[in-house]
Amino acid sequence: MNLRAASTAEAGHGGIAAWWQAAPFALVFFLFFLVPLGLIAMVSLWNFNEYELLPALTLRNYASIFEGCSHLTDNGDLCVTLSTYLSTLKFCLLVWAITLVLGFAVAYFLAFHVRSATVQTVLFVLCTVPFWTSNVIRMISWVPLLGRNGLVNQGLMGLGLVDQPVEWLLFSDFSVVLAFVHLYTMFMIVPIFNSMMRIDRSLLEAASDAGASGWQTLWNVIVPLCKSGIVIGSIFVITIVMGDFVTIGVMGGQQIASVGKIIQVQTSYLQFPLAAANAVILLAVVLMIIWGLTRLVDIRKEL
Repeated sequence: MNLRAASTAEAGHGGIAAWWQAAPFALVFFLFFLVPLGLIAMVSLWNFNEYELLPALTLRNYASIFEGCSHLTDNGDLCVTLSTYLSTLKFCLLVWAITLVLGFAVAYFLAFHVRSATVQTVLFVLCTVPFWTSNVIRMISWVPLLGRNGLVNQGLMGLGLVDQPVEWLLFSDFSVVLAFVHLYTMFMIVPIFNSMMRIDRSLLEAASDAGASGWQTLWNVIVPLCKSGIVIGSIFVITIVMGDFVTIGVMGGQQIASVGKIIQVQTSYLQFPLAAANAVILLAVVLMIIWGLTRLVDIRKEL
């Protein structure tokens, strides 16, 4: 009986100690995540005019965002909100697919073809070199290459492949996707590489002994064991692209709309409740995408 009471008391003290250990992290999470989100949600329900915010609960901001979305326009087009979300999702899907292919290929090369840990480290450092400068500088560096009088157009005309400069290389969907891939492929490489380094190499030897080809080993052994890394990298890329407005503004020539760009414009015009409502909707969409990805694999095994 005394032993049972002692074990119960020890478990109670252990539980209290665990709560105290988690308290600082819970406090940081509450102050810097939950409180700001709560404030954004609260402001999204406020009214406003040209001069001030009016702390009165209203759904007018959400109604104005989806105004006209219940039916098609006379030209058969979608409303501005749905069109903008479809455009953002289009960029998100394209960037995700390209970064996944590139990130998986680079991670595979580093994990299975580079034997030396020193060489792996050096190559990883080389992959991070672009991050040593500002994102804006990295985007602007494409202008001398892709511009109307840029190096690529001059080369194409010099080779006689085109008679006049190619217009869609810059300030277009192509340049936006290219900049996104340039900026965020590293976010896909790291978690996939981490998953690949955890794979037991004896599994690959067993697959080879069983007569599996390289592609069969890749598809049936490596890819399933890398699912958690793929999902984590996908979450990084998708969440960043969905909320990005700087890249689309710079590389799209201020001509391409995105949800993040709309929020930025509304904020610049001091339409904070409208921007907050758009932010809440965007957060809900991103959370649904993340929820769908986490249904595919338990990423807690990777964390």
